[in-house]
Amino acid sequence: MITGWIAAERRSLADVLDGLSAEQWATPSLCEGWTVRHVVAHLTMPFRYSAGRFMIEMAKAGGSFQRMSDKVAERDSALPAAELVAAVRDNAEHQWKPPGGGFEGALAHDVIHGLDITSPLRIDRTIAVDAIKAVLDTITSPQGRKHFGVDIDGIRLQATDIDWSCGSGTAMTGRARDLALFLSGRRIPDGAVSGAGTRWPTGGTGQ
Repeated sequence: MITGWIAAERRSLADVLDGLSAEQWATPSLCEGWTVRHVVAHLTMPFRYSAGRFMIEMAKAGGSFQRMSDKVAERDSALPAAELVAAVRDNAEHQWKPPGGGFEGALAHDVIHGLDITSPLRIDRTIAVDAIKAVLDTITSPQGRKHFGVDIDGIRLQATDIDWSCGSGTAMTGRARDLALFLSGRRIPDGAVSGAGTRWPTGGTGQ
């Protein structure tokens, strides 16, 4: 089931990307320092790079994934837009999984980066309810909390647009997609989430 959500997310994002103007491709994303082009280059890296090439790039970056990711995104963002869109669409059913993250991690990776692109462009793309629920469950899991530096102790997270909640204590509410972005360290508009106070890092990463 989760692989079906991943495939649907990639096809939906490819449809959005297909209609973007050159100006929109150059728009800053929610990933700090990255444009829409950079994010798409990053999203498609697992499809375009073999395991061997990935390891070579990691070695060149001194073993730092973030350094390698930034370098590859910068270089590959120069690829033609049509090639980047095709890499998303043609690999909708690709079985890539982030190390230790499983398909849940792959879904979260695709959904969050998709929102990194569409949110600043003010494109309100529909995400399947079950898919965004799975993403929120992944982000708020112990592994997700460690990865993003999330502190939800004493907080009850409650989505206002779907039936999802997590934790107990002081309420924090917002649309599911805004909670997902906030919990993954992205900058979101004031008032997009409310209650409890901000206890998470701001400014999204490229990971």
